[in-house]
Amino acid sequence: MQYRRLGRDGPLVSALGLGCMGMSWAYGAADESEAIATIHHAIDRGVTLFDTAEMYGPFTNERLLGRAIAGQRDRLVIATKFGFRFNKDNVATGTDSRPEHVREVCDASLGRLGIEVIDLFYQHRVDRAVPIEDTVGAMADLVRAGKVRYLGLSEASAATIRRAHAVHPITALQSEWSLWERDIEAEILPTLRELGIALVPFSPLGRGFLTGQARPAEDYPASDYRRQDPRLQVNNFAANMRLVDAVRVIAVEKAATPAQIALAWLLAQGEDVVPIPGTKRRHCLDENLRALDLRLSKDDLARIAAAAPPGGTAGPRYGERMMALVDR
Repeated sequence: MQYRRLGRDGPLVSALGLGCMGMSWAYGAADESEAIATIHHAIDRGVTLFDTAEMYGPFTNERLLGRAIAGQRDRLVIATKFGFRFNKDNVATGTDSRPEHVREVCDASLGRLGIEVIDLFYQHRVDRAVPIEDTVGAMADLVRAGKVRYLGLSEASAATIRRAHAVHPITALQSEWSLWERDIEAEILPTLRELGIALVPFSPLGRGFLTGQARPAEDYPASDYRRQDPRLQVNNFAANMRLVDAVRVIAVEKAATPAQIALAWLLAQGEDVVPIPGTKRRHCLDENLRALDLRLSKDDLARIAAAAPPGGTAGPRYGERMMALVDR
């Protein structure tokens, strides 16, 4: 396993982490036994960074991860996220990053995960109703109380990152970054590097699209997130498949899969980048980890970038309601 440091003074973690969301939520039926086996297999392979959130389920994914890591917690870096308000039916009804809520969620997440300290605590989405200084101040109090080790943000703008970092050091930003979503490169990525903040890309495989195995939205059941994904809709799907076809050509040359090329491209962007591809199956985990051994030349990287230029993907990455939660 290769390792990278999160931020200037953050923890040393595996160069690829594991996103656990799909084990409980969003992408088809859950299989708890295979999910736990996948987490155990990841630990055996040297993966140390595991990512979850109260939102995933909601709440069930933190419990699943907690059961899976019992007895092995000391070797791992556990990241979770807060920032939503839920009604009595556990449906998210908006954002909530009020300081008192931050403290409540931290205690609840610790209980669900069965751990004494959260290694990396992210604000899941910026709450425009609460000054970021107030939210990060409450997060910093949790660090001083010994309940949290490091702080993170998710989908925050460059301006918000600067304001947050002025209150307490931000160790990592989690944001979508992949060959089909490159909008952070112009402003956010330079800001992170100036401040010494690591980037943890989620959906580095474009919600599975960059594996070459995705299907049009209408082929997924109504309960599957991909049914609503604008980039999988009929008018966008064929155009976006051209990107996968271009990546597949390079994959064949390298005796690799499109997924491995997509992950290797991200890993080559800098030692401060730690992608967290999500999977709920052991064989997919193994495929992803083989990207760590793939070496891409400058020419390879240029060809891949040219095949997937910023803004070159057809359709927005979220629907209107979810895009409104992205701080840009």
